[in-house]
Amino acid sequence: MNGIEWRYLAFDALTAPQLYAVLQLRSEVFVVEQACIFQDMDGADAQAMHLLGSQQGALVAYARCFAAGIKFAEASIGRIVTRSSLRGSGAGHALVEKAIDCLSPPSAGQVIRIGAQARLEGFYRQHGFVKDGPVYLEDGIAHIEMQRSV
Repeated sequence: MNGIEWRYLAFDALTAPQLYAVLQLRSEVFVVEQACIFQDMDGADAQAMHLLGSQQGALVAYARCFAAGIKFAEASIGRIVTRSSLRGSGAGHALVEKAIDCLSPPSAGQVIRIGAQARLEGFYRQHGFVKDGPVYLEDGIAHIEMQRSV
């Protein structure tokens, strides 16, 4: 996806404006757009690496990446989100590929696990993720665990 500038930062490296933009985008999509009341700030941000995608200085894409053993036994990606104005542009695919690259040194061969919204199973399948378990409800939304071998 052209025009997106990517940064991959530890929590402590995020500036106050970057953190504010991250929390604002996550709230805009996961709470307001999806009409889901949940505790987004779950205490895990400090343990994550944060992938920020910006266009013209504005945050448009974001994912939270974890090393193995933090959220799951495997490395994992979560809070995958793009601004609604970019949906259908390929920005979501670029975000997922970049997150996979950030977690996957070429010779690592590690597994990446996600807890995906069930309606997005086909999207994640395009990136090599396969369903790994039954559908479950999280905050009133159907989810599935998926994994990808690198």
